[in-house]
Amino acid sequence: MLGLGLVRELGRAADVVAKRLRGEYDEDEWGFDPEFADAAAPLLSFLYDRWWRVTATGTEHVPREGRALLVANHAGVLPWDATMMALALRRAGVSRDPRFLVLDWAFGLPWASVAIRRGGGVPASPYNALRLLEQDHLVMVFPEGAKGVGKPWSERYRLQRFGRGGFVELALRTGAPIVPCAVVGSEEIYPKLGEIPGVARLLGAPYMPITPTFPLLGPFGAIPLPSRWRLAFGAPIELGGLGPEDADDRATVLEIAEDVRGRIQSMVYDNLIERQGAFR
Repeated sequence: MLGLGLVRELGRAADVVAKRLRGEYDEDEWGFDPEFADAAAPLLSFLYDRWWRVTATGTEHVPREGRALLVANHAGVLPWDATMMALALRRAGVSRDPRFLVLDWAFGLPWASVAIRRGGGVPASPYNALRLLEQDHLVMVFPEGAKGVGKPWSERYRLQRFGRGGFVELALRTGAPIVPCAVVGSEEIYPKLGEIPGVARLLGAPYMPITPTFPLLGPFGAIPLPSRWRLAFGAPIELGGLGPEDADDRATVLEIAEDVRGRIQSMVYDNLIERQGAFR
């Protein structure tokens, strides 16, 4: 029965690919394609259940209706963290597909850029984030940006600065609750041992990592390592009655951003202890 189910899923995925090659598909204004996301579900479920053995907690804190800003730590080069968070929420009964902000350079990658956009990725910009929230989407942001995914192995799970607190401004301007999220496991999928600056410049990427498998194994080095993951969604952060007018107060914005960062860092450390080993 398992073999027949797999054959059916592969056949359905092949049909989806064929329809896209013929130009027969629907997508929203952001490029999200629900049918493509459904076709990718078997692969993502395999990664979630078997490869990374993900454990998710606190999903009840994520609003089922209305806008919300999910703020998480970031690692792993490609946005696997966002896709696993989105799958965890779907399995918890969240009936809408979150959108996640992705650095522009990722949309220049062949094949991966198409999958990212059709799966819910949106180029990271304050304008895009504002519009998504005004449309009452769940929006995932990773304020560490390139600094997060580019951390050396020696600094894993130490959160970088959250920039100028742009996500706080968005929350204040739109009234969106901030849900702090911790991702443990993504730091180990591509352990960064060094960089290849020339290749990074050629691709327009913030960096090109040297890992235990890349570039040694060529394209196979892009296969992520099977670390064990934990995802934690925290209780929404109350902004104490602050409103849109407070988005222009730099001191307030930076104070809230640092508070969110501190909460996520604490959640990361707690889940590292709970995990009890990266590859067990």
